[in-house]
Amino acid sequence: MVRLVLAIALLVAAGTAAFAQQQPAPRVIEVNTPPLVPYRIVGNTIPEPLTAQPGDPVRGKRVVTDATNGTCVLCHAMPLPEEPNHGNIAPSLAGIGSRITVPELRLRLVDAKRINPDTIMLSYYRLHDLTRVQQQYVGRTYWAAQDVEDAIAYLMTLK
Repeated sequence: MVRLVLAIALLVAAGTAAFAQQQPAPRVIEVNTPPLVPYRIVGNTIPEPLTAQPGDPVRGKRVVTDATNGTCVLCHAMPLPEEPNHGNIAPSLAGIGSRITVPELRLRLVDAKRINPDTIMLSYYRLHDLTRVQQQYVGRTYWAAQDVEDAIAYLMTLK
């Protein structure tokens, strides 16, 4: 009986070790495309902030509701009763701060196509591999790096 228990323990340990060895390391991509701030994509995240200045949720609310610059409410419902005509073609952002981490959200805002190549969501901080770009945005991003961090700060308050 003792031998059987030991044999099972060894098999479980060997299987766990084999499983751990099969897990690939997260893919790391270095992005350094001037005039963009350099950043690293690790797996499905951008772990480090794009700016030294922390995001400001008050400014972030203005960023995500600015109808002149890719407002989130065009596609997403949000807990903003003062904003009319919320979109319904994308997931609701109510509770987003409880469902996603800051690094995951940062990648979704910077380059949503890294997560879903077929998404219609804007990539707010990307300059390469874009199609049908409005003339006013050729060679520049929709949002500045600080806008991304401010938007994150606001969206993370939506628990």
